[in-house]
Order: sequence, then C-alpha cells, then structure tokens
Amino acid sequence: MPKISIDLTPCRCAWCGTDPLYVAYHDEEWGVPEYDGRALFEKLVLDGFQAGLSWITILRKREAFRTAFDGFQPEIIARYDADKLAALMADAGIVRNRAKIAGAVASARAYLELGGAEPFSDLIWSFFDGVPLRNKFASHAEIPAATPLSVALSKELKRRGFAFCGPTIVYAFAQACGLINDHVEACFRGDECAALARR
Repeated sequence: MPKISIDLTPCRCAWCGTDPLYVAYHDEEWGVPEYDGRALFEKLVLDGFQAGLSWITILRKREAFRTAFDGFQPEIIARYDADKLAALMADAGIVRNRAKIAGAVASARAYLELGGAEPFSDLIWSFFDGVPLRNKFASHAEIPAATPLSVALSKELKRRGFAFCGPTIVYAFAQACGLINDHVEACFRGDECAALARR
C-alpha cells in the first residue's frame, strides 16, 4: 500500500518566504498588537530606515540598530550631539543615511514633546479607535501600499514633528505593530494575532 504524504507545514503569508529570520518574524512578531509606546517608537524609526530598502535588510541589522541607538530610548536619542551623529555615520552595522539618522533624532524629540510612551501609544491607537483593523485579503497582491487612514496618521505625525513617516511607511508600521492585521485569510497567524488584541 503506497504511503500517503501529508504536508503539515502551516499556511503563511507568502512575503516571508523561507528565510528562517523572516519566518520567525512573521510567526512571532508581525501583526501582533503592540501597545507599548516605546516599542511603537522603535518600530516607526526602523520603518523609516527601511525607506528604499527591504525589511529583511533592516531586520538583519536590528540588533546593531538597537545598540547604536541606545536601545531606542527617546530620552537619549533626543540629546544626540554632533559627535554621536558622526559615530552613527561611521557605524557599518546600521544604515548610514544622514537624513534618516537626523530624522530619528527629530522623531525622538517629537515623541517627548507629545509626552512619552503612553500619549504616543494613545495617539497611534486613536486612529483605529483602539481596536486592530482586521483585513482578510486572499493574497498579498490585494494588500494596498497605503490607505486614507495611513495618510491621515502620517499627516498627524508629520504635523507633530515626526520624520520619515509617509503614508506607505505608516501603513507598513501599522501592519507590523498589529494596528492593522493583514495576514492573508489562509494564514494561520491571522486569527492568532486577532485573539491577542486588547479588549
């Protein structure tokens, strides 16, 4: 009697491919609702560094970024001086882009001006009425690069002094932080991430 082979591999969003780092990111982080303002700040800054690059490039450098940017503590980043900026530009472990580095400092100052972690989280989540938006697209091709909601949030962040937060960056940020659950309908993580939403 012939053996029947059953594929027990869970269905995932196609974008993560087979790279173990990307798969782990998809399975453990992407789409998980994030409520901590400091963590949201880190992700927004990293998404800003992604502009023009692939996310896997940033993901591979994330630990180096965390070291270089003092654990993404806005209170420290906001006080970066010329010597620190020069050191960052010399750090081969990160993306050495002068405008993006300056943008991280500007965003840290905007974050502190807003009042810190809780007010920042409240501002971000207010655009979603505190509840993750659950899309159930059939394929990645259906997912937009930006929406009127990401345009509105982008505009507000820019108004408050945040940098590198255009509508496309903001949409990617919202997906990653679970503000928008864009796991495709067949992906096993869609329902799992939805279950993690704060009620």
